[in-house]
Amino acid sequence: MMLIARMKLPIIHEQRRFPSPAATPQALAWDGKRGVLWMGSRDLRRIYAIDPADWKVVQETEAPGIPWAAVSTNGSSRFTIGEGMNDDRYICSFAPRTGFSGSERIACPEFTGSYLSYDGENLYLSQWYKHRLLRLDAKGNILRAIDVGAEISGHTFIDGTIYVLRGTEQNGESWTIAQLDLSEQMPAVTDLATIPFACRSLTFDGEHFWSNHRAANEIVSFSLPN
Repeated sequence: MMLIARMKLPIIHEQRRFPSPAATPQALAWDGKRGVLWMGSRDLRRIYAIDPADWKVVQETEAPGIPWAAVSTNGSSRFTIGEGMNDDRYICSFAPRTGFSGSERIACPEFTGSYLSYDGENLYLSQWYKHRLLRLDAKGNILRAIDVGAEISGHTFIDGTIYVLRGTEQNGESWTIAQLDLSEQMPAVTDLATIPFACRSLTFDGEHFWSNHRAANEIVSFSLPN
C-alpha cells in the first residue's frame, strides 16, 4: 500500500546540496542558539558544527562512539551513540564548551534506537526495525510508543507536529516525508512527499528541512511542495 501511495506523491523541493565536511554524514541537528548544523560522521566517529552561511566547520569534536543521531534541546544537544562491539545504543548529552557528558548518559530501550527529536519537553527515539517512535522520560523510560508502519530514517518537530522520514532501505531505498498529529491517540500517518535520495536524519532550521545523503557524502536542504 505504501508503494502505491508513494507513486502519487509530489517530490520535495531541494534548496541546496553541499559536500559533507567528513565522510558518511549520519547524525544531523540544527542548533538555533548558535545558528549551526551539527553533523556526525558514522565512520570517523566525530561531530562537526557547520556554519551554513559559508559552509565552514567552526568546531570539531571526537564522539565516544558512533554518532547515529542528534537533536538540539534546551541549551545543549543529545546524541544517540553506538558503543562497543555490539553497537549498543546510548543517548548522551553534549555541550559545545564542555563536550560529551558521561554523567548524563542513558541507555536506549533494549540498547537499540537511532534518530532523535524533541518536543520541548520529552525526547523521542525511533527504532528502525520496530517501525516505531518512543517518547521517553528523563531516565529513558518509555512513556508512549507510536507505530509509523515503516522503517524510520529521521524525525523532527515543527510547532508541535512531528515530521518523519519513513520507508525502506531495501531494493534501492524508497522514502517519504510524513506528518503525524501526536495529540491523537492513534495518530494517522500522512505521507506528504517523496525523498529522491537515501536520506539519513531530519532537522529543521526554521525555514527549511535538512537531511544527509550519506551514500553521496552530501548534506541537503529542502522544502515541502506547495
